[in-house]
Amino acid sequence: MQKNNLLFQFLLFLGMGLLLAYGAHLYVLSSKGLPLSDNLIVRSYVVNGILAAVIFILLYQFRKKLKNQIGFLFMGGSLLKFVFFFLLFYPTYKSDGDMSGLEFAAFFVPYAVALFLETFFTSKMLKNLEQTAKK
Repeated sequence: MQKNNLLFQFLLFLGMGLLLAYGAHLYVLSSKGLPLSDNLIVRSYVVNGILAAVIFILLYQFRKKLKNQIGFLFMGGSLLKFVFFFLLFYPTYKSDGDMSGLEFAAFFVPYAVALFLETFFTSKMLKNLEQTAKK
């Protein structure tokens, strides 16, 4: 794909990556005889996907104007994800006084997939900016 389709590539890989991870997550839960829709798993995949998409779209929109601040904006996006975690997930997970491994995995798996893709594509975007600046 062409370099100018980086935003489309990211959104495609994000959607596919989260769908594959969700399918694998459900398969593991099913194979262990665990409930498939507990621990806010659907909300976690949706929220992490939306936040990753919004953060990357904003980084992409401001890539030329704020080129030297992209790293700080990226870290700000991670902070935003933690705020959403503590607002939307943590109260439910800690309601019984303990956060189980299943609750942790329900949030962390989609978070990790989205973070990996955001990091990879942000790096690619910065590399493209650097090559464009050298021309």
